[in-house]
Amino acid sequence: MRETIYLVIFITASSGEEAEMIGKTLVEERLTACANIVGQIRSIFHWEGKLCDEGEVLLIAKSKGSLFQEIKDRVIELHSYDVPEIIGIPIHSGSEDYLNWIDEVTKD
Repeated sequence: MRETIYLVIFITASSGEEAEMIGKTLVEERLTACANIVGQIRSIFHWEGKLCDEGEVLLIAKSKGSLFQEIKDRVIELHSYDVPEIIGIPIHSGSEDYLNWIDEVTKD
C-alpha cells in the first residue's frame, strides 16, 4: 500500500492564456506532473455582494499532497484573481504506472 497521497487539483482561470501560463509554470517547476486545460466553462457565484455569471477556463493538475502548499502559494503569486480557486482532491486509487510517473516527474 502506498503512503504517498496524490491529488487532482482544480484551478479556475480567467482565460486560456492565464491557465496555460500557470499550468506550464507548475509543470516546469516540477510541482505538478501535468496540467490539463479544459476550454471555456461557465461559473456562477457570489462575489462582493453580487451574483456573477462568468466565463472561465479550468486547469486540472495532478501532483502529490506533500507539494500542495507550495502549489497553492505559487498559484496565488501567478493568478489574476484575489481569491483563486485552488482545490486539491485526493486520488483514492489509480494506475500504479501513472502514480509512479507522478513520483518520477515531480520534486521530492
